Amino acid sequence: MANTTPTTAWWLEPIPTEVSTTLTSGLSAAEAKRRLAQFGPNAFVSTQQRSILRQYLSRFSNPLVIILLAASAISALSGEVVNFIIITCIVLLSVTLDFVQEYRANAAAEKLRHTVAVRTRVRRDGKVLDIAVTDVVPGDVVELCAGDLIPADARVIEAHDFFVKQALLTGEPYPVEKHAQMPPASATELAEASNAVFMGTSVISGSATVWLVNTGAQTAIGAIADSVSRQSSPTAFELGTRHFGLLIMRLTVLMVLFVLLVNVALHKPLLESFIFAVALAVGLTPELLPMVVSVTLSRGALRMASKDMIVKRLSAIQDLGSMDVLCTDKTGTLTEAVIHLERHVDPLGQLSDRPLMLAYFNSYFETGLKSPLDEAILATTHFDPGTWTKVDEVPFDFERRRVSVLIDNGQARWLLVKGAPDDVIGLCTHYESGPDAHAQPMSDADRLAIYAQYHALEQEGLRVLGIAWRDVEQTHAHAVVGDEAQLILVGFCAFIDPPKTSAGAALSALAKVGVSIKIVTGDSDLVTRHVCEQLHIPVTGLLTGKEIALLDDHALSARAETTNLFCRVNPGQKERVLLALRARGHVVGYLGDGINDAPSLHSADVGISVDSAVDVAKEAADIILLKPDLHVLLSGVLEGRRTFGNILKYIMMGTSSNFGNMFSMAGAALFLPFLPMLPTQILLNNILYDISEVPIPLDKVDTDDMRHPQVLDLTFIRNFMLIIGPISSLFDFLTFYVMLQVLKANEGMFQTGWFVESLCTQVLVIFIIRTRGNPLKSHANPVLTVTSLTIVALALVLPYSPLNHYFGFVPLPPAFYAILGAMVLVYLMMVELAKRFFYHYVLRAKAKPRPARPLL
Repeated sequence: MANTTPTTAWWLEPIPTEVSTTLTSGLSAAEAKRRLAQFGPNAFVSTQQRSILRQYLSRFSNPLVIILLAASAISALSGEVVNFIIITCIVLLSVTLDFVQEYRANAAAEKLRHTVAVRTRVRRDGKVLDIAVTDVVPGDVVELCAGDLIPADARVIEAHDFFVKQALLTGEPYPVEKHAQMPPASATELAEASNAVFMGTSVISGSATVWLVNTGAQTAIGAIADSVSRQSSPTAFELGTRHFGLLIMRLTVLMVLFVLLVNVALHKPLLESFIFAVALAVGLTPELLPMVVSVTLSRGALRMASKDMIVKRLSAIQDLGSMDVLCTDKTGTLTEAVIHLERHVDPLGQLSDRPLMLAYFNSYFETGLKSPLDEAILATTHFDPGTWTKVDEVPFDFERRRVSVLIDNGQARWLLVKGAPDDVIGLCTHYESGPDAHAQPMSDADRLAIYAQYHALEQEGLRVLGIAWRDVEQTHAHAVVGDEAQLILVGFCAFIDPPKTSAGAALSALAKVGVSIKIVTGDSDLVTRHVCEQLHIPVTGLLTGKEIALLDDHALSARAETTNLFCRVNPGQKERVLLALRARGHVVGYLGDGINDAPSLHSADVGISVDSAVDVAKEAADIILLKPDLHVLLSGVLEGRRTFGNILKYIMMGTSSNFGNMFSMAGAALFLPFLPMLPTQILLNNILYDISEVPIPLDKVDTDDMRHPQVLDLTFIRNFMLIIGPISSLFDFLTFYVMLQVLKANEGMFQTGWFVESLCTQVLVIFIIRTRGNPLKSHANPVLTVTSLTIVALALVLPYSPLNHYFGFVPLPPAFYAILGAMVLVYLMMVELAKRFFYHYVLRAKAKPRPARPLL
């Protein structure tokens, strides 16, 4: 990104004198509350929600609703006051039903998201508190360490080897060091502000205390929030539902225009025909789809929370259900992540305390984010640093794969290096061996023997660190990457991270539901193979980081398809692997918890992290696991498929009924001298049908649909619509024949009869469509059953109720109900047969290869 110059270079201004008195204790709680009210929440834009009333009223912005209310108002002015009241009440009921359901579901999901919101450590009233990032205010004193996100624009007060990645704002590819010293007066650009940190950037290593200057929209990133915080591109599911809605809308508009023109051509009352056309549009439009999707996903989020998963992005639930490839690190997923120091040996494999002592000093003085290996070193033993003090540090990064500290005891100054054995050995010219740790030159033969020694440790399943050092001049004040040369290898520290006993069973269960696991790790291929052997994971292919670097994107895409181990990879290579798999048409999940995992979490279709992850990873993830267990993830995958299955039920219901109703209305308009159904009847039919569909998110899904990843296939939906829809129209026309030829119905009886038949068939067909199997063996959720049957009963008794004349209903003869019962039974049987035909013949064809997607 291009460099950005703020209106004032506030980092060049002296810190006010009165502020220095609050740096130790921080703001008082009362003052922080006052400033929060003054400056607002710490977010790019105001997070204050619109009032519930405004949210509710916004639902009336639908053009069809506006037209309908306006047309009914005109009708009232012409004397049809009852129609106006009925139409207005039905519209209000429909909008309220939609709003209440979606509002409650979204509020519950939002409450869950807040439980995993990014937090920061702030000084208040002399205490260090852990608060939400959105609650910090200008003047707060915040403590930062490696892995933290910078919560706001701030001045650095105190820093210890403090490196920050700020490429988001300045485009700098490498971490930059920040300190408390004032930069020169010419440092007016963000990239030159060495004493300031900015909201949205992240801490790579070290620690610091900072004083917040600007929050929210006043920050540097807030000023350009539109360009750096764009919404992520819509997922395949979101695009699919959008395309489905547009398809139905186009068909509806065409059909409504056709019906309106026919009614006008037949000289039917113009205003009544117009209201009928608008009511028809409302009835045929899948206006309930957004609410059903939102409610179903929100209910899914609540169910997943009960299974130790917090959903940050609701549509990620469906993505999780569609996921067919999960990329994950080895540590903590396949292993217990309880690392113990198993062995410490010299370069030739003899037990020695020397590498352990230097490794201890390196970890002890390191100020970056402590890895599990550091913690294992520090927990195993204790070496008194005595007079040794730290001078400087070269923090760990994922390209070098090592960390160096410069220490001094007044008589000597050493550079201690700890990191990946390959990299450390490559920097060594000497090695120590023997009881006296005598340093001797490293010949080619020695180098091969040393490599063989550490490979032997890895073949035992041990993770290995190489330890090296060198003496430097007393005047050497700063450590830089270039100092990591001419080193003396002192040996290796080897660690054991036992495989997780539950991982094998979880992987097997994931495989049974169509999710393959690909291990993407920076660890050794020998160690990873050993873990796979213990967990009985067959290795289908192996690629190392060096091999990936030699492949172009297309070659990597082909190799990634058959490879399930990617070892010794850096963050950039991890991301390339994910994009290569997505390019093959896979829906890819990524499970990670470290600083280096953020790019991959962004690039995956669904990013998954754990509650103990660093802020950077948690912020990038779509789903947070409260337990780092693949069994928890398996539950989430199944819940995602259940959620998708229920959304698909509504879509298939909508297509089967709406498509049939379109043809029925068109056909009726051609030969009937009157409207086939009054506008109020259409709207009542629509609202009652919608009420019957509300419990769909509670329904269970067929076991067969849970066994494989599910994706929204519009071709599948279109074919289903073309098979089931005409059956609905056929029985509508059969109803027309019965009413006109058998029962000799007049206008009122015809409209009442079709209303009853249409609602009965629309509602009851859910019991056929909701399952691919036998509807008599697959039982719907009791709430769905009761709601649907209640709506059907209401349709049957409405013609006899006191409200019948308000809606234009008239009592129907008993013969109609006898014929209706037979027709509904035959209709449901025909839909069941057509459904079986569809699933047997249409889906019998082998699944086509996944379409390739362009590399992102």
